[in-house]
Parts: sequence; C-alpha cells; structure tokens
Amino acid sequence: MDREPLDPEYVAEVLSRPPFVTISGVHNVRDIAAPGSLVKPNLVFRGAEVSSITEEGKAQLRELGITTVFDLRSDTEMEKWDSPLPVIDGVEVLRTPVFQKEDYSPEMMAKRFQLYSSGKTEAFIELYTQILDHAGLAVGTILRHIRDKPTEGCLFHCTAGKDRTGVIAAIMLKLAGADDEAIKKDYALTRIGREQNRQSIMARLTKEPLFASNNEAALNMFTCRPGTMTAFLELLQTKYGGAEAYVKQYAKLSDEDITIVRRNLIVRSHSQI
Repeated sequence: MDREPLDPEYVAEVLSRPPFVTISGVHNVRDIAAPGSLVKPNLVFRGAEVSSITEEGKAQLRELGITTVFDLRSDTEMEKWDSPLPVIDGVEVLRTPVFQKEDYSPEMMAKRFQLYSSGKTEAFIELYTQILDHAGLAVGTILRHIRDKPTEGCLFHCTAGKDRTGVIAAIMLKLAGADDEAIKKDYALTRIGREQNRQSIMARLTKEPLFASNNEAALNMFTCRPGTMTAFLELLQTKYGGAEAYVKQYAKLSDEDITIVRRNLIVRSHSQI
C-alpha cells in the first residue's frame, strides 16, 4: 500500500542520491533531470514549500546555483498555515500562485478535499484538470525564466510538492521530450520524498474537519501512483492537445519561445549528462 510508512533506512538511502538533493528545512527536493535524462542537470528543481528553510538550507540552495524560487501556493494557504515567503540572500522568491484567493474559499477547499479524500484516480484527474485550467500564468512565468536565464537554476514548489508541482514538472518534461515512463517515475518519487514530512502533513490535515476523524481519507491524499500520472498524460493530450499546445494557449508562449525553452532545457551531448 502506498499510504503506509516506508522503512526509514530505505528512505534515507534514496534521499541521499540523485535526483534528490538536500536543502535543510525543505522536503521532497529533487532535480527534474533524473540520471541519464535529456534534461540538463542542476537547472530545474522541484520541491515542497520552503517556508521553513534553515540558514544551512539557504546556503545549500545557493550552492546548487538556484537564483529563483517560484512559490505556487495560494495566499490562503500561506495565511492559514502561517508559512510566509522566506528571505534568502542572493535568491529571488516569487509568488506564482496556481490558484487565486477566491479559488481557495472554504467552499472550494471543502470540495477539493472531498476529491482528495477518495484517493481515486478519477478524483485526482478532476483536481489536475482544475490545476491545468488555472496554472497557465504560473507555467508561463517559470518557462520564461528558463528561456531568459538558461544558466540560472530555479526551484518551483507548492505545499507538499506533489500535485501542482507534479503537473508542472510533467509539462516541462514533456516539452523536453521525456518519455511517459520517465515522467511517471518522477511523479512517483514523491512517495519517498514526502516521507520525512509525513507527521507534519498529517498534523495539518487533522485540523481540517473532513480529515479530523477520518485518517483513511487523510492518507488518501498521500497517494502518488504511476497510474495517476498515466491518466494525467492522457488528459493532457486528449483535452489540451499535449504539452506544447497547452503552453501556447494557457501560458501564452510562442513557437519561438518554446524552441528556446527546449534548447535551454535539453542536454545537447552525452558529455553533458
């Protein structure tokens, strides 16, 4: 079962090697360029929220060459959990919300949590459709950074680094020519990446009425099965015309923009891998 705790020694061993990287105070951080990937290493990272980053973590962030952090969370989340943007010398931390404040009303959040609580692929696909419909501005902002600053690393994150972050990572990997299996593996790695923060996330969820007396529903939010990403990639293709069409329509990038983004994302020789 992918909701059960994993062996701590196994988790520590996996987290100690690529594509995972260590940033103290931040969980589930990894390079979207898995070993052997076509994507350039040390360019684009994904992770969970950075609000609790330590001074050591800030130094590690800079050592990785990350100059910009894109925060995909809503204002409502930041206020509710008292998790503001950190100040990091030499690193620009940008508000890049997928959902606006009105999208995180109590009524909307109750509906969203109800979907998460089922743990069913169909429910996650409904949620991921909402993300795609709202994420155009955020996707465009991140891709323009890659277009304009090809030598400056960036990190994008939501709260747990699973859903909004996973959707955007999948779009990027598709643009870079990654195959579906590689994208599914990247998505599923959150199963391990989130593990050390499991207790903290569960503690937050128990403050929500839906989850307070329903541990099973809370655990369903943890699921990140490869099959869910399979269904998402099919959705991206059938409803949105694929990653490139999505980026053109929703992120407002031109053909030339996409060509430059691809050139900046992709390793051009095996010697660079």
